[in-house]
Amino acid sequence: MNERSQDVRLTNEQRIDWLRLIRSQNVGPRTFRALVNHFGGARAALEALPSLARRGGASAPVRICSRAEAEREFTAARDLDVSFIALGERAYPHRLQSIDDAPPLIAVRGQIAALALPMVAIVGSRNASGAGVKFTQRLARELGEAGFAVVSGLARGIDAAAHRATLGTGTIAVLAGGQDRIYPPEHADLVEAILPSGGTLSEMPFGWEPRGRDFPRRNRLISGLSLGVVIVEAAKRSGSLITARLALEQGREVFAVPGSPLDPRAEGTNGLIKQGATPVTETADIVTVLEPIMEEKKAPAREPEPRPSEGEPLDEAEPAPDERTRIMALLGPTPVLIDDLVRLSNSSPAVVRMVLLELEIAGRLERHGGGLVSLA
Repeated sequence: MNERSQDVRLTNEQRIDWLRLIRSQNVGPRTFRALVNHFGGARAALEALPSLARRGGASAPVRICSRAEAEREFTAARDLDVSFIALGERAYPHRLQSIDDAPPLIAVRGQIAALALPMVAIVGSRNASGAGVKFTQRLARELGEAGFAVVSGLARGIDAAAHRATLGTGTIAVLAGGQDRIYPPEHADLVEAILPSGGTLSEMPFGWEPRGRDFPRRNRLISGLSLGVVIVEAAKRSGSLITARLALEQGREVFAVPGSPLDPRAEGTNGLIKQGATPVTETADIVTVLEPIMEEKKAPAREPEPRPSEGEPLDEAEPAPDERTRIMALLGPTPVLIDDLVRLSNSSPAVVRMVLLELEIAGRLERHGGGLVSLA
């Protein structure tokens, strides 16, 4: 990890290998990074997947994305003027690449330069009140005039109001599905209006129809892109509160617009304020908090490869049978720190990481934030 992120530039072959790896079964962003760091490159990691799955106890062969599948996705992206930007490349948003589970590849349509602007997320109720929409439009417009790009999730209500108010200054819509599967469908025209000054961003494959569990996954990107997240109207169990929680986990600022105690759409935002979120009654409340953060040095990149060109495979650290047994015995449904696994198993960090990779590719391990893992 000794190369600066701005020096990284994938070749076309590497980009195909990266896409194949992240689209393969049981490979998520954290697993991708672990695989590529361990094996020295995406191609070597792809070659190792079948063996890892067998040793991890997989009940069936692991599905590996073929080169033909990856090339079809690249063709679909080119037809829609979508670019794949890799983690560590110059155009990759530097705040997003600092989160623990940053996507190895993001598909971006529109103005890539907009990703370099300081960003503020505005999210809230789909069933928004007229007052909530009006206040959202004012906040978004004034943030745009102050030089911020506004990020949201293209949903009905507050999200759409935030996007529409910043069409001229730059807004980023983060999608829960593929770039060719706009949700909700009636916002296809809004997407076309966003593209001249802003863009759409997704980590999901082309053709992917968003499902319920994809929206929290999208929400971590909304908060990860941003300096702070503003919640405007959120019921007690709103998905916007998930975005607020993710923002706190990522070290982002959380803002909430207070509302009437009689309006259930304000229950979530009022609760956030009680828990310490910054209350917002005007745009200056946001800018005052974020301006000092903008002056800080950019967050260091989390690079999945130590160099632009893929290197020689690293030592595979083959675990002895008794080591694998000891490590697996320490795992259960309760998350445990990887450092504790190393200490309690009396194994090397490399051996523990290898056993975890085997289990994960076999679909038997789940990774959590903060270096925690558990059996699936």
